[in-house]
Amino acid sequence: MLDWNDLRSFLEVSRRGKLTLAGKRLNVEPTTVGRHIARLEKELGVHLFDRSPKGYSLNDDGYKLVPYSENIETKINSIYQSVSGTDTILTGTVRMAVPEGLGIGIISKHIKAFKDQHPAIDLELVADTRSRSLSKREADITITLARPTTGRLVAWKLGEYKLALYASKEYLNNSSVIKSIKDLTNHSFVSYIDDLIEFPQLKYTQDLLHEVNIVFRSNSLQAQYQAVIDDIGLALLHGFLAADDKNLEVILPKKIFATREYWMVVHEDMHQLARIQAVSRFFTEVIRKEQDRLMRI
Repeated sequence: MLDWNDLRSFLEVSRRGKLTLAGKRLNVEPTTVGRHIARLEKELGVHLFDRSPKGYSLNDDGYKLVPYSENIETKINSIYQSVSGTDTILTGTVRMAVPEGLGIGIISKHIKAFKDQHPAIDLELVADTRSRSLSKREADITITLARPTTGRLVAWKLGEYKLALYASKEYLNNSSVIKSIKDLTNHSFVSYIDDLIEFPQLKYTQDLLHEVNIVFRSNSLQAQYQAVIDDIGLALLHGFLAADDKNLEVILPKKIFATREYWMVVHEDMHQLARIQAVSRFFTEVIRKEQDRLMRI
């Protein structure tokens, strides 16, 4: 019969990677954590971790045990809340992968409020243009630009956002006037590196503009934004990032704009975990409250 103390130690070591850190979280000696792990491995007849001088890392059998153990953890927390009438302190690490623009412009501004509510949840924010696999545990939660069509995933739409064409005032003062789309052929542009785009929804430059002169490319939205500020060229930027910048002007806003979606996605095995629900609920509400700002250009 499996012992909850052994499973709890297993979970903490899987999250912390070291017996000392797991012991501190559980308020027990590291040697006690080690005994729990050894007893659990003996009971199951498998090794759950690869040991090295750097610490403990889950092996394939360990990864298989994680969702079962976390479901038990969630049920125990629910029992405690129901019987005692008080909330347990949610713990553990949650890695959330989001598009770079959303991470910079919205999510990062609400981290403190989240930590105030859930101080014991260690939130890891991955903000870039790469897609992350939930099944391979590259992330626990992802925010994507489209609803996934395959996999055992739970997904819901968070909202929409707009992009528009921006240039610095200095660039416009030193360039030919833009009165129509055809005038854009005389201007320089900033965009993504085509073969590094993993989300087809980010290929909005190709969708909206044809045969423009792209003089600088980057897989980083932050680098593109800086290039526009530095008068290198025009770029399609998120309105919620650029609209408040007094050094930038929006170009042909009624003719050149794009609307994209944000979707939150969680693996089916992780969806009911208390810490996952805490993070997903919080940031779902954040993005829905920010909808007006997301639609600005």
